[in-house]
Amino acid sequence: MNKYEAMYVITPELEDEAVKGIIEKYTGIITANGGEIEKVDEWGRRRLAYPINYKTEGYYVLTTFAAASELPRELERNLNNDEGILRFLVVRQNG
Repeated sequence: MNKYEAMYVITPELEDEAVKGIIEKYTGIITANGGEIEKVDEWGRRRLAYPINYKTEGYYVLTTFAAASELPRELERNLNNDEGILRFLVVRQNG
């Protein structure tokens, strides 16, 4: 299993319940596909470096997990199709 980090920015208009639901959705996708969550680090609401879709803030979440090499593609597909996600990046950690 490889180690990965997934950083995603959730749209700021969502209620706290909806934000928690999105975080649970993606941790559920990781565990349902055989991955192991190591850490979910919620950075909270922060100012974006540049406006995205006329939004200047976002809710940042960093998830560290171990998974097979096929899982990041599935996770990226789901993140890309979610209207509540402004931006995302999934990278493999060295070591």
